[in-house]
Amino acid sequence: MRQLVAGNWKMNGSCRQAATLAEALRGEAGLACDLLVCPPFTLIDRVAGLLLHTPVAVGGQDCHAQAQGAHTGDISAEMLAELGCSAVIVGHSERRQDHGETDAEVQAKVRAAVRAGLTPIVCVGETQAQRDAGQEVAVVRGQLAASLPHDFAGVVAYEPIWAIGTGRTPTSDDVETVHRHVRAALVERLGQGGRSVRILYGGSVKPDNAAELLRVPEVGGALVGGASLSADSFLAIARAAA
Repeated sequence: MRQLVAGNWKMNGSCRQAATLAEALRGEAGLACDLLVCPPFTLIDRVAGLLLHTPVAVGGQDCHAQAQGAHTGDISAEMLAELGCSAVIVGHSERRQDHGETDAEVQAKVRAAVRAGLTPIVCVGETQAQRDAGQEVAVVRGQLAASLPHDFAGVVAYEPIWAIGTGRTPTSDDVETVHRHVRAALVERLGQGGRSVRILYGGSVKPDNAAELLRVPEVGGALVGGASLSADSFLAIARAAA
């Protein structure tokens, strides 16, 4: 299975910056992985147009559970699909923490993504306090159990919250331990279909640690934050894919 390297631009980027980055990605060919970029909503149309007919896919950073309605400021999965998205991130820790999203709400968004023909990328991960208490596996398994529908078909991203944007990363052994538990939880929930779900690692992924992280067993790619805002850094990570 090809690994997936996905870039989450978060709330960053002007029209000019987005165009420069998309143009730099357009010409890249022959990578051993799949590439996905997830710009802010305001830039999706522009980026999708620039990356049309290229191997680089475009996704959203969030979606509402409903297809339409009186939800000021929200974006539906159908709207993302209409703009050219093929995937959407749901349940990112910054949504869970900053907006109080629950596992039940994440599951509703997963169903919305599938309804619209998008691949959901479901994020799970523990805080520093939970890891210090030895609860990381229990936390991640609990999030998976409550966030994934029983017919889930998509991607899971393990992002230890304490590693996001901090420059800190767990050891390869720590990543392998959690990813093996994620795989076991997926198989328990989905049967043999759980073996084909890609499990991304996210949390301060950079060019200098990408090769090590992407070669950890059960790591099916990377969800990249800050490093995805530089074409050179993002492509260096992609070139490290197994």
